[in-house]
Amino acid sequence: MADIFAVTQQAMLGLDMELVDVERAPLGLLRVTIDRPEGVRIEDCEQVSRQLSRVYEVEGIDYKRLEVSSPGVDRPLRRLGDYVRFAGQRIEVRLREPVEGRKVFTGILGVADADAETSLSLEYEAPPGQSRVLAFSFDDVDRAKLDPVLDFKGKKR
Repeated sequence: MADIFAVTQQAMLGLDMELVDVERAPLGLLRVTIDRPEGVRIEDCEQVSRQLSRVYEVEGIDYKRLEVSSPGVDRPLRRLGDYVRFAGQRIEVRLREPVEGRKVFTGILGVADADAETSLSLEYEAPPGQSRVLAFSFDDVDRAKLDPVLDFKGKKR
């Protein structure tokens, strides 16, 4: 998988888009997730699909179907740069080790750069309605994703 990710990343260098993930799915599906600051358009997916189809053929990467898409509103945070980019946003983070008896926290992401070492924090609501801050590092994270509050017909979460 690392080879496919590296080949895909190299193929996308001049396209002004970010490679979020490459995933092999059942039945020969190769799923490529892309992003860009202004949002992904259908034309972006078409452009990347055409480019990758040619590159994968030359590199001999076997797949039956290629799917190129945006990460959606619950975009995964995979690299430290993702945390820096989405500082101030609401995220859900699952830690490798429990803190205060739990591993999953949802809140506002904070990022501080203290002497070239990035430290992360999450402001979350504690049960009695008080706001608390959880300090953690990138290495503490099992997985994380954006968790925006979507307002449909005035209903809040």
